[in-house]
Amino acid sequence: MSTSPDVVCLGETMALVTAADGPLVSASSATIGFGGAESNVAAGLAAAGYRAAWASRLGADPFGDRIADDLRRRGVELRVERDEQAPTGVMFKDPGAEGSRVYYYRAGSAASRMSAGEIDAASLAGVRIVHTTGITPALSVSCREMVDALFSAAREAGALISFDVNDRRPLWPADEAARTLHRLADAADITFVGRDEAERIWGTETPDAIRAHLPGAALLVVKDGEVGATAYSGDDAPVFVAAPRVDVVEPVGAGDAFAAGFLAATLDGAPMAERLARGHASAGRVLRIAADLPPLD
Repeated sequence: MSTSPDVVCLGETMALVTAADGPLVSASSATIGFGGAESNVAAGLAAAGYRAAWASRLGADPFGDRIADDLRRRGVELRVERDEQAPTGVMFKDPGAEGSRVYYYRAGSAASRMSAGEIDAASLAGVRIVHTTGITPALSVSCREMVDALFSAAREAGALISFDVNDRRPLWPADEAARTLHRLADAADITFVGRDEAERIWGTETPDAIRAHLPGAALLVVKDGEVGATAYSGDDAPVFVAAPRVDVVEPVGAGDAFAAGFLAATLDGAPMAERLARGHASAGRVLRIAADLPPLD
């Protein structure tokens, strides 16, 4: 029996403060949780019954303690270094059904200090999928170098590379983001991208245009919100599955949930249409709540 997790997800997770009784400007109460694309995916995979690990750095502070404790209770295995010199990042959210405004305080965070030596091929032995997102290389030059090293280590270890473009516009210049995200998305074994974010980054307006822009991605999944998702795999005909109707409470985190559902189905060896359908189902569960993850019992 393998002692390795099925999936390793690498990236920053921050403390999340969400206004509870109105917008941040006037709210008198708030909830404290956490938010991080990669840890969301790890938690979703753990909930689906897979061994999922999350790799990152956290500050040696109460927010870091809280994040680590919550993820452990969700069944996520931690590969985390605690940084005595830098804090856990914090973000504040104004939630809303039409979209949330999020304010980040992550400059100089512990996770932004991650570097190319964080993970090597030996530490990925037996791992089936390595997952990260376009947020991670945007955090710092050293994080960008780490993602390149992660891709190389995953290849050497025989793991599939899963990459969610997940563009965060405020984090870096648009031209630098466009170049780096294209290079990484085109090199991954499984690439997730939103149709709207691809148009914003690269000017590609349709799923077919995105595929033409990313011909190197072995499996490309283009998500188009409430319309549905299209998968392009090698020379196979594209597979489209419509998104089910959902009464949206809050949209943030749905993309991560989709990735978790899709990757779980991939680990099962499910047909492409089922992978997309399970991605939609997973996203739908998060769209119906005002949080990135369901509450712990």
